[in-house]
Amino acid sequence: MTLDADALLAGPRGRRLCLAVAWATADLDPRQDVQPLRTALLHAAYHLDPGAGTSLVMASTGGPVDPADLPHPSPAEVARLLDAVVLTDLDDRTLRLTVAHAVDHARYWQEPDGEDVLAATPPVRAALRRVAEHVAAAPAADWWSAPLARDDQWGVDPPEVTPAPPVDGDARTRLARWRAGEVADEERARAELPTDVCAARSGAWWSVPAFARLVTTTRGLGTHGPAGLWWVEDGLGRTDAQVRPFAVPSGARVHEVDGPDAWADLCRRYPLEVTAGRRHDWYRVTGRDGRWCLPDWSRVAQDVDAVHVTVAGYLATAGRAVPVDDDVATVLAGWDPDRTYWLTDVADDGPAQRWEQGRDDVGEPVWHPATA
Repeated sequence: MTLDADALLAGPRGRRLCLAVAWATADLDPRQDVQPLRTALLHAAYHLDPGAGTSLVMASTGGPVDPADLPHPSPAEVARLLDAVVLTDLDDRTLRLTVAHAVDHARYWQEPDGEDVLAATPPVRAALRRVAEHVAAAPAADWWSAPLARDDQWGVDPPEVTPAPPVDGDARTRLARWRAGEVADEERARAELPTDVCAARSGAWWSVPAFARLVTTTRGLGTHGPAGLWWVEDGLGRTDAQVRPFAVPSGARVHEVDGPDAWADLCRRYPLEVTAGRRHDWYRVTGRDGRWCLPDWSRVAQDVDAVHVTVAGYLATAGRAVPVDDDVATVLAGWDPDRTYWLTDVADDGPAQRWEQGRDDVGEPVWHPATA
């Protein structure tokens, strides 16, 4: 699937990217006054946030602010301000940072935040169309639809505070254990969890083969390091990492997730039902109540060696309810843009190097090899 405006606007992360791009391009242009847009976005998103007034409060130097005293711009007012933004050329840096913003705000264990809700309103979504078209036409985003970069793959791991336990078994063995654990968890959830989809319950929300200890890789972004340094869902704010190159096996079979259809196809061909265990979290994030599934990764591994989610595929798919058939849907959750999960054993291709995060002259993050 090629990157286009419709695909970006269909995905929650794509819409959030477009909102960030509109803000960033206005902020970088000294001819534009961004303060009205800043204020409108801040207050409109606050009032639409499910935690407004409880888990999320506005405060000043004098303490909390009464919501009744705050400006209350409508989505239509925000849309008018977005329409007034003059869109400037998009470079690698701006797109890298705005994708990071969209990824950083993905959450699958609670309702979408206020900016996600705002971006989904009809007036704002309509105003974001020209932004989405601007992103899709940007040369710096051309590679977002590209398949796995077979000659440029890097693993990124947190620095080891204590030695990691040895990996027990090959990838196929670990995936078999993962499946057994998922089946047991689903049986336990059916027996123990409340049937009320609105119950205050959270558990496993991801759709990746977590805890199977598989190798994952992303491509390099030139001197800025691998994409896996920059774009990490639920990344916990890490500021250093171990980076190492990986060799892609010759003839590796890779399933490309370039949009919701490719993700649904995996679930349709290799379904594993997870309704009881994930219905509370996935209802909160999508608003859909029904049956859910994810790919049975142990079966996927019989036919392919790896699954790669393109940047375009991530932005169009992550966080939305993707239909699999008439009464079953799925969610792409916990996967990062351009990340490949290896369902077979792959070897690193060089020594690890420590990278650190710093800040540039305007306070934005930068990654660089550690100096000591």
